[in-house]
Formats: sequence, structure tokens, C-alpha cells
Amino acid sequence: MIASVARQSARACTAALLTLALLPLTNACADSGKTEKKAAGRAAMTTAPMKANGSGVAVKYRVEGTPRVGAATSVVLTLDGVTDPAGASLRLQAEGGVALGATATTVALPAGAATTLTIDVTPTAEGIGYVHVFTTQYGATSATSIPIQVGKTPAQSPASDLKQSPDGERIRSMQVK
Repeated sequence: MIASVARQSARACTAALLTLALLPLTNACADSGKTEKKAAGRAAMTTAPMKANGSGVAVKYRVEGTPRVGAATSVVLTLDGVTDPAGASLRLQAEGGVALGATATTVALPAGAATTLTIDVTPTAEGIGYVHVFTTQYGATSATSIPIQVGKTPAQSPASDLKQSPDGERIRSMQVK
């Protein structure tokens, strides 16, 4: 009987110690999701997907405001995860009716610190253009394409426009621009 009470007491003490030890981890996990909340009047940052064999630099971005033809629009970039002691590099390129402002197209990223950049882009035509962000670290390069939509999003063609291949696959034919 005494041994049974001693075992129960030991289990209770172990459970209490385990709870106390894990409490700070629980609070840290609960706080970690708060970084992506929207600031007053600002959209949340979009996290670009990362490939396992890529550069390892995490890219987050936000397009500020509504892009208009001929008017500069700010794009905020946050780059993190630089572990190479030599640092990493960032290269910017515009395509599809978007011009980069006076921002340098190549930027060095320091190791161990997050870097935030604000770049100005000017759409030159309606439609969708892209700002391509290339990050290089340890000799591996990753690419992220940030869409800059000017005007209304083009409407999708109805499902009746789908054609069927001999294999039974449904195909939507699209003209190349």
C-alpha cells in the first residue's frame, strides 16, 4: 500500500515538473504566429514558397496600394535565413510591362540578419507584370516572381471552352502573348 502511494506521488511530481518545463515552449509557440498579422491599413506579407534544393533565403513580400499605369508602386521585401558566413546576394529583374525604379538591381545580404527593402516599380501597361527576385547562397539560386496586377484581372473562359484530348484529358487552349 505504501509503495503504491509513493509511486502515485512520484508520478504527480513528474507530471508537475514536466508541465513547468514545457510551459515556456507553449507560450513561445503561441506567440510565433503573431508576426503575420496585418498592420493597420496594410496587407499581410506573402511568404514565397521555398524549394528544398534552393538558396535557403526566405522571401516575404507585400505590394503596397493599388498599382496604376505610370505611377510608382512600392513593393516591400523581407529576406531572412542567410546562414552563409560570406552572406548571400539578391538580384532584381522586371518583366511584362513593369519597370524598376532607381533601386539597385543587385544587393548583398548579410549573414544572420533579416533585410527589409522597399523597391519602387512603375507599371507601363495594364495587365500583369512581374518583379523577379533571385537569391543566391552557397552557390544555389532561387527565384521568386512577384505579380503586379494593373487593372482588372482577366476573366477565365467558361468551362464550355475546354477541349477533350483522345486520352480524355480536358484542355483549355490559350493564346500566347
